[in-house]
Amino acid sequence: MAERRPNPISGENLLFLTDEQLRKGIEAMFFAYRGFTADPDRILEQHGYGRAHHRALHFINRTHGTTVNNLLALLGVTKQSLNRVLRTLIADGLVESRVGRTDRRERNLFLTEEGRKLERALSEAQRERMRSAYRAAGPQAVAGFRQVLEAMMDDEIRHQYASLRDRRS
Repeated sequence: MAERRPNPISGENLLFLTDEQLRKGIEAMFFAYRGFTADPDRILEQHGYGRAHHRALHFINRTHGTTVNNLLALLGVTKQSLNRVLRTLIADGLVESRVGRTDRRERNLFLTEEGRKLERALSEAQRERMRSAYRAAGPQAVAGFRQVLEAMMDDEIRHQYASLRDRRS
């Protein structure tokens, strides 16, 4: 009877990753991120925007009517940097800022029709890349990938992500 050897990619062996295996994973994330952002970057460049604009558009779309303070917490940026991005998006007619219904000091943010069009183009480019990668990797890899990403998040960020994930769009 042949000796049973552990599968080199089984979960059991992944608990004992070498520094070289971790380095390869880190490098794969760097290159995957570059690919993930390449298509939206080309679209953003045509409008004179950067990734901060993309993130703002994404989360304003995801959380219709969000407040500036909530967006600050979601993005983890300074008020100054967010204000710069929002001023541009509002001036260009992509985002609308409305006075809060319950608290007039709050500003609620909404995408305009033009903002929704741009956000849709940016998101579709990323969804296509993710869809293709998920199909190639298979359902177990998809679930495992999400588990790895969630495990890498700090607790507070994981909580924010969970509240967004559980929302219905």
